[in-house]
Amino acid sequence: MTITDLDRGILTGLRPAPAPTFVVSQAETRAELDEYRALRREVFVAEQGIFARDDGDRVDDDPRTIVLVARTTDGTLLGGVRIAPAVEGRDIGWWTGSRLAVSAAARTHAGIGGALVRAACARAEAQGALRFDATVQAQNEPMFRRIGWSTVSTVDVHGRPHVHMLWRIDRVERLARATKAALGALLEGLGSDAPDAAGLGGSGFVGDDAAPVPGSDLVAACDAILPSMVERDPEWAGWCAVLVNLNDLSAMGATPVGLLDAVGARDASFARRVFRGLRTASQAWGVPVLGGHTQLGVPAALSVTALGRTDRPVAGGGASPGESLRLTADLGGQWRPGYTGSQWDSSSHRGADELRALASVVPALRPTAAKDISMTGVVGTTGMLAEASGCKAVLDVDRIPMPDDASAGDWLTCFPGFAMVTAERAPARAALPAHVDTAVCGRLTDGRGVDLRWPDGLVTPAIADPVTGLGPATRPLKEGPHP
Repeated sequence: MTITDLDRGILTGLRPAPAPTFVVSQAETRAELDEYRALRREVFVAEQGIFARDDGDRVDDDPRTIVLVARTTDGTLLGGVRIAPAVEGRDIGWWTGSRLAVSAAARTHAGIGGALVRAACARAEAQGALRFDATVQAQNEPMFRRIGWSTVSTVDVHGRPHVHMLWRIDRVERLARATKAALGALLEGLGSDAPDAAGLGGSGFVGDDAAPVPGSDLVAACDAILPSMVERDPEWAGWCAVLVNLNDLSAMGATPVGLLDAVGARDASFARRVFRGLRTASQAWGVPVLGGHTQLGVPAALSVTALGRTDRPVAGGGASPGESLRLTADLGGQWRPGYTGSQWDSSSHRGADELRALASVVPALRPTAAKDISMTGVVGTTGMLAEASGCKAVLDVDRIPMPDDASAGDWLTCFPGFAMVTAERAPARAALPAHVDTAVCGRLTDGRGVDLRWPDGLVTPAIADPVTGLGPATRPLKEGPHP
């Protein structure tokens, strides 16, 4: 990234010396890191006297620490900053910036410190941070605020006034807006206006991925796969079409009985690849494909309907303020090749017995509400459960089960192979499958949206508004269920 300072002579009447063209990049070699450390000693030890001999600390020894430096085109070091996970051990998505230093000679040129801060913000988000903060010297607060940081509190560090500041990361909110926010308006009017009719979803099930069939113990779910995914990886699309629909049934505590498919393909050869994935998944879960529809000579398309049975369907909106939130997930596996950061594959390596055992999770937990994690990720789906229950969700980030090989930002916004968020008044009363992890990791309160609570007690907003706009599930039905 190349950044040049602007000549402000038109506004001031003065013509300051032209600022040098500089580049912000990551320090990679030992020599580059040593040069940055020497600049820090020059600023924080020799010039400011904050430290007696050296300003080094444990962050310098953390292999996850990233140092960004600003250099002129001839290689002269102008400044640097470091970012790193805020806590030792597992990365929970909380990163901090620190040791921002600009050489005395470079301070005559505005923009170097700000450019380093902006680069640090962008890099922290790229590393999967959902919280990024810094404790800065009080005189630097105006610069940070101009960039968009907010002040949390004033603190004293090494006998000097500092300010704890926060950079707002809206990754979860952007995902929710892109995938779910339009549903309320789009589906308005699809429900039945007749007071004695169940309507789409049925009273109490508005917003659920599956819907009880009136007058029976049947539950039906329908999901479509993104056409781009079908085109790119037809076998995987066929597998996932079964996976996501059976997860929808599992969230309601239903036992699957059969599948229906609708396939569009440019030719028979391509359709055969889609059916190969469908067949493999159908056999793995032991759920037959009962029928469907196939259309050739059209763009790639795939949707599946799943039917299940339960006389006690669990709604996604049956919870109340004060109840605990639990995440139960299969953390085994890895990112699907080609979908790193968006699709966690925990299913393709599992045996049939392990896959079928996942249907026992919700019945074992006996929750007041349940939802399988969808394309809005853990945080967004929790927001959907909270919205349908007329509540606000607060998640304790450090208690959420996460794979070791995924950043918190990716895991909390991805589509996992199997993960359920549930609300409960009491802990689970039956054993869960051995290959899933489970933990109470939050609570429902009065309000709306989703907040994240961090180990230091700070609470940050993840989603400020209702996720879908469908509202509480128990109101008179005027909209259809979440498709």
